Amino acid sequence: MHISVCICTYRRPELLKRLLRELSRQDTKGLFSFSIVIADNDDQLSAQKLVLDFAAGSSMDITYCVEPRRSIALVRNKSLEHAKGDAIAFIDDDEFPCQDWLFCLLKARIDYNAAGVFGPVRPHFDIKPPTWLIKSRLCERPEHRMGFVMPWTESRTGNALIEKKIISGMGTVFRPQFGASGSDTDLFRRLMEAGHKFIWCNEAVVYEVVPPYRWKRSFIIKRALLRGRMSLLHPEGRWFSVMKSLVSIPAYALALPFLQLFGHHFFMQYLVKFCDHAGKLLALIGLNPVREREI
Repeated sequence: MHISVCICTYRRPELLKRLLRELSRQDTKGLFSFSIVIADNDDQLSAQKLVLDFAAGSSMDITYCVEPRRSIALVRNKSLEHAKGDAIAFIDDDEFPCQDWLFCLLKARIDYNAAGVFGPVRPHFDIKPPTWLIKSRLCERPEHRMGFVMPWTESRTGNALIEKKIISGMGTVFRPQFGASGSDTDLFRRLMEAGHKFIWCNEAVVYEVVPPYRWKRSFIIKRALLRGRMSLLHPEGRWFSVMKSLVSIPAYALALPFLQLFGHHFFMQYLVKFCDHAGKLLALIGLNPVREREI
């Protein structure tokens, strides 16, 4: 069994270097081999020197490629062009894995006879963040029991393993209309609708580095607005979701001034929910206040 680890990167050299260093410490327990594909989404090839220097001093099999057009969907497809494994693991350039990450993903896929596996992405702070951010849990994501069958609404490539054969022959794997965000969720929705089962492995942990600029309220709000806009591109349950937003927006608008009394973290939790719904309704009438995802 051979696993190709696909990494998309854009101008984050120090984070990418940390990720490569942690991948070099993966414990395969002698059960599989792995290689790494790094797809650079920078037409200036900013990651090239770092990757080549690291590869020169490492025993890992590392492939570097470039997708000059700015699009997370296109750069994900570029990484797949160079993936030669029986399975493909995805991890983001601002994340780093636990030592047995790949082993846990592969074992779960085999044990549960699944087409793919998702694992937890937990926040990592190099310096202490504000108290309200921790209490709001805005940097945390849902987790599940081992073997939980995943819904497409919680799918993403931040920590995932899939059998390569299930995407072979698909044509365009990550669809370009989801260029700013959501092409991974769209892919997994299509795969699940085709009958492929994806399960959860709570032991395959990766950590997402959350730098101070992501603590800014403006960053959090913009990401929520973009998330709401991109959710309209998913056909399943679209109009039910719109109706839900039509009801939620006035309710949150009335409640928000009073929620601050329960703590700023509580206020921010619901402001983000409000912006998720607002982004959806604004897009519905052709207004897109956030066009690109800040990294």
